[in-house]
Amino acid sequence: MQTQVNSMKELIKEKWNKRPLIISGPCSAESEEQVIETATRLKQTGKVDVLRAGVWKPRTKPGLFEGIGTKGLPWLALAKKITGMPITVEVATAKHVQDALQFEVDILWIGARSTVNPFSIQEIADALKGVDIPVLIKNPINPDLELWSGGIERLQKVGLQHIGMIHRGFSSYGNTEYRNAPMWHLPIEMKRRFPGMPLICDPSHICGSRLLLQEVAQKSIDLDFDGIMMESHIDPDNAWSDAKQQVTPERLAEILDSLVWRQENTDEKEFITALATLREQINQLDDELITLLGQRMKIADKIGVYKKQNNITILQTNRWNDILDRAFKKGENLGLSKEFVTKYFDAVHLESINHQNKVMNS
Repeated sequence: MQTQVNSMKELIKEKWNKRPLIISGPCSAESEEQVIETATRLKQTGKVDVLRAGVWKPRTKPGLFEGIGTKGLPWLALAKKITGMPITVEVATAKHVQDALQFEVDILWIGARSTVNPFSIQEIADALKGVDIPVLIKNPINPDLELWSGGIERLQKVGLQHIGMIHRGFSSYGNTEYRNAPMWHLPIEMKRRFPGMPLICDPSHICGSRLLLQEVAQKSIDLDFDGIMMESHIDPDNAWSDAKQQVTPERLAEILDSLVWRQENTDEKEFITALATLREQINQLDDELITLLGQRMKIADKIGVYKKQNNITILQTNRWNDILDRAFKKGENLGLSKEFVTKYFDAVHLESINHQNKVMNS
């Protein structure tokens, strides 16, 4: 028995250090049969390193399926025994941690709704004190890097040696093509803050739709992420939670086969590789800037409607001066020249005026 335990620990260590690290499984464990069949079919692909399944599912509103609970843990333990794959589950309380450890869960992950709450993170951290187990922590729901960093630091303070990050996107106001906006510059900043710490992308929760999974997964790879967590279900359309973002194990294998994994070079091509990575980061930031500018113009349209209804002029000089003053101060702190900020906001202001003019004279 001890030999088997040591063998599994070595396997987990091997998987943790593997690049890319692929984690997959259903959003929720629904039945023993579903978990076993999903695990078996994922194993057959030869592409999945760790089996995941949600046992406790924090939901936005009461009355939705909130997970099968602790009784799902033996199903995962059996799936591990059959397939030999390590298993991982989300934990949100000290009791979850205790139950997961009792059933020899190999890797834990902390969800976005827990990361946003320092009290929850501290409770989980305290329950893990003295435990040698890898822990992955998702970004908080809102785009607050201090919460994400703080969660990692709380785990480090109790002595955890193997910590990784999961990027699952951020909640943002207004409709976008994603369920959760990627905001790629934020995980990039986390890589800078925690060099060498594994960073895994969760395209399922970023997309909210299986149609965008390959595109988002490829973007994360191009930004030098260390792995992917993607949800897989034997019957996605009838899944008890997040049906639209799950794929069958076979479709998962097709997506993984389509991805171009770029290796970091240390030979004479190192400069070219580094330059390509930086340019890809700029591309992602530019995409986000365009999206934000589009959202800004929609608000300008609404302001135009209000001004038309109240017979107010488009140009409000005092307001424009306030915008520029704020921008100058912010720009100076960020190392942007006053000349650049002026040109940029002049262009934005002109486009905003054009939008309001169309509304007021339509």
